Amino acid sequence: MDGDVRWWGGGAGAGGARELARWALGAAAGAVVVLLSALGGGGLYVLLSGVVGLVAGAVGLWWFVAHRGALRVAGGMVAVGAPVGVLVLYVIGGLWLFALAALGLWAVALGCARAALRRPGEVVDAPAPAVAAGRPRQPVLIMNPKSGGGKVERFGLVRKAERLGARVVVLDPAEPVDVTALARKAVADGADLLGVAGGDGTQALVAAVAVEHDLPFLVISAGTRNHFAMDLGLDRNDPAACLGALTDGEELRVDLGTVAGRPFVNTVSFGVYADVVQRPEYRDAKAETAFEALPDLLRGGLGDRLDATADATRLPGQQALLVSNNPYAAPDPFGAGGGQRPRLDGGRLGVIGIRVDGAAHAAELAVLGNRSTALNVLTAHRVEVHGGVTNTGVPKGERTLPVAVDGEALVLPTPVVCELRPRALRVLVPRVRPGVVPPPPPLDWRRLVRIAFPDPYGSGPVNSPENLPANLPANRPVNRPRASSEDSYRSGA
Repeated sequence: MDGDVRWWGGGAGAGGARELARWALGAAAGAVVVLLSALGGGGLYVLLSGVVGLVAGAVGLWWFVAHRGALRVAGGMVAVGAPVGVLVLYVIGGLWLFALAALGLWAVALGCARAALRRPGEVVDAPAPAVAAGRPRQPVLIMNPKSGGGKVERFGLVRKAERLGARVVVLDPAEPVDVTALARKAVADGADLLGVAGGDGTQALVAAVAVEHDLPFLVISAGTRNHFAMDLGLDRNDPAACLGALTDGEELRVDLGTVAGRPFVNTVSFGVYADVVQRPEYRDAKAETAFEALPDLLRGGLGDRLDATADATRLPGQQALLVSNNPYAAPDPFGAGGGQRPRLDGGRLGVIGIRVDGAAHAAELAVLGNRSTALNVLTAHRVEVHGGVTNTGVPKGERTLPVAVDGEALVLPTPVVCELRPRALRVLVPRVRPGVVPPPPPLDWRRLVRIAFPDPYGSGPVNSPENLPANLPANRPVNRPRASSEDSYRSGA
């Protein structure tokens, strides 16, 4: 099976989805009725003051991060004071009950809508299933004792790995080490599996060697954030659990990104974030460094930009550009899935570009979210970043760009090209693992109406052609439900 279409099990079926959709629409209508019925008591005032508070908060936040001096102080006061002021106005005006009731009904509407849109029968874009894998005979694991604040020692990873038959190479934090050379030497000495307990940057370098020799690769979640491990469905709280793959594992095929020929497993960042990461003090004081650097970089919206092309789509004058190994869940102002990649074998780069030209643009972004002109979200097979430009679009003279590759600061010659090697990396994962929870589906109120009130002469509220994802042909057969053990990034238990 190619993995393009999968079912997620569980739930109450189409009938349950229909009831939840009707509850969602009813609660949303109730929130509107509460506000309209309170017009005489200030219902319209509740709505407008909430919007004004949101806009004022966004403007204040922009002043706070993009300026210095008095304007930064004023921005901080506005960003904090706007929501507080709205709440005070509600209480003084006696409108807090209307606001509370409307917010409560809206929360019910969102919850029921989410549940209805992810009912069984929905065709979901999901990864290809894992396949059984044999036990490696000569695994070699490279471990960074400093990574993740000392997780290698804290979880006894060296001792546990050696007990399972692995040869462990522990890096010396005091000496610069070429981990790519270490990995290649391990292969020359007969290693039939390579693995890393360390950050995502180290993971990517060793993964590239595994791809060169078509060897399986073991990810041990001993880094700080472990984004790659999270999107593989591994246990981020107990890195020792990843070692279970050495005795009871299965294999996934995932994509590996390249930027100017260098591998990456998560993201490549250009623009403001990459400039901040370049600063020597960033590693020890991330928040403080960003706070200090952003006004100089943004200059109130007048700072330098960069031009890029994603396939045939031009992205001019971006302040920040994030290119990811497969797209993250679509930005959604009502969702929490934006920091997760639903799959790692889709064969496309995710691209997010941000261009905020001033306080008004920041307010638009706050109100409209992913529909704002300040945000570009797309996918591509190839992304080319041409170089830096001024805020008026004039190319800068520098022939290099600061880049953050999986969080590591680099300077690369322009143009910088990002591409994918589809399903090039064989990843060995434990058969029993936490798995990946599918991100919440994007809110689609028109589809919700179709689920709530299906065409009695149609094929059903969920599997009818009009309810299938836009990228799936209506005449494509719907796959059968698969058992939970077939879910690729989920636990096989």
